[in-house]
Formats: sequence, structure tokens, C-alpha cells
Amino acid sequence: MERNEYLKLAEVEDRMWYFRCLHARLRLAVKPAMEAKASARLLDAGCGTGGFLLGLKKKEPLWQAEGVDLSSLACEIARSRGVTVQEAAIEKLPYPEKHFNAIVSGDVLYHIDEPFAALKEFARCLRSGGLVAINVPAYRWLWSYHDDRVSSKHRFTRDQVLKLFAAVKLRPVSSTYWNTLPFPLIVLRRKVFPPRDESSDVKLSSPPVEIALRAAMAAERGWNRLGLRLPFGSSIFAVAMKE
Repeated sequence: MERNEYLKLAEVEDRMWYFRCLHARLRLAVKPAMEAKASARLLDAGCGTGGFLLGLKKKEPLWQAEGVDLSSLACEIARSRGVTVQEAAIEKLPYPEKHFNAIVSGDVLYHIDEPFAALKEFARCLRSGGLVAINVPAYRWLWSYHDDRVSSKHRFTRDQVLKLFAAVKLRPVSSTYWNTLPFPLIVLRRKVFPPRDESSDVKLSSPPVEIALRAAMAAERGWNRLGLRLPFGSSIFAVAMKE
């Protein structure tokens, strides 16, 4: 991503509705793998400026968690926030086989040329019974100014994500679209009424809007907890297990 986008991310990811909801999804998705064994390890692959890992210190202080990111700026910011991180590509993780009980990757795979290569590394570094949780943007037709600003290379469908899991021999546990309730507004902003400055959507909304969107995301998570998938949305969240 552009330098400015990393700075914006560091400023808002602890407060913006989208990142708060994404981080909650990631944490809850891999919790069974982390609590099943003593000394369980978690990797945030493409940790950016460390917001997810910073949140884990508060929510799950006993977890052994660290991150890896290709951006030296992102790693510098993450370390300044007290996060353990290595500078490396997620397609070539600097870890031995079967090192982690859980690996998360929130909005990272769409930045790289070969998502398959990264998922293959996740599978290599994951212990048997371990979990991978990923989040990616949905629908190529939804490509917009936002993708240009954050240096996107892909947008996916749910079926494409499941095929990637199958290609690296990870068994899908759950997969769903999300950001379903605000989806019409997202489409209008991205495709019909884009902002004049065409900056990315990584920014805080007004407090009432932030509260409303958090409530909408809580409702979506409640739906998913019933074992039900959402049929469409601007993002895809998927979890797989290494058997």
C-alpha cells in the first residue's frame, strides 16, 4: 500500500467500525485452536500496523501472538506500539513447519500476485488441527477508487476462496460474505457517487454512523453464530483447518 494509507490505518484501526468488527471475527474464529493447547501460537500474516495484535493483548493476554509484514514502515509502527513483528513476505514465512496453532490474515491476500503461494505457506506453518482465518474483498465488479488507493490486485467470490483452500489441502470450516446490511450504501459510494478526492474509505465516520454500523455488524455476527451464511456482501470471511 501507499505510505499514506499505512499512516491512516494506524490512526483509525483501533476505532473504526470496520476494523473493530473484522478483528473480533478473526479472534473468535481461531479461539478454539488457541485455547485447545498450552503454549499455543498465533501468527497475524500481513499484520500491517499491528492493530489486531494490539487488541489481542487486551482481549487474550495469555496468547502467544506475533506478526509478519512486508512493509518496513508498517513493521516500524507496529513495533512502536509494542507488537512483536518480523519484516517478511507472507509467501515466504520465516518460520519452520507446524509452528503455529492459528494463522489469521485480514485483508492481505488481495494485495499479492499469488494468493495460492501465501495459503500454501500458511498450511506449511500450521500444526495439525490448526485454524486459518482470512478476510478478502468481494466481487471484481465492485472494483473502485478504494482498490486503487490501497493497491488491490484481486477481489474474490466465496467459491474462489474455497477453491484456494482445496488447492492447499485445507478443509473449510466456515465461509460467508459479510458487510451485507451496509452493502447497498457501499455500492452507491463506490460505483455511483465516489468522493471527489477519491481517497480510500479508511477513515472514521461520524459517531452516530459508527455506532449504527457496529450494531449492524453485531447483527451479522449473530446470524453467523446460528450457523447461517450471508448471501452477499462487500467482504468474504472464511475459516479452514489443517487436518
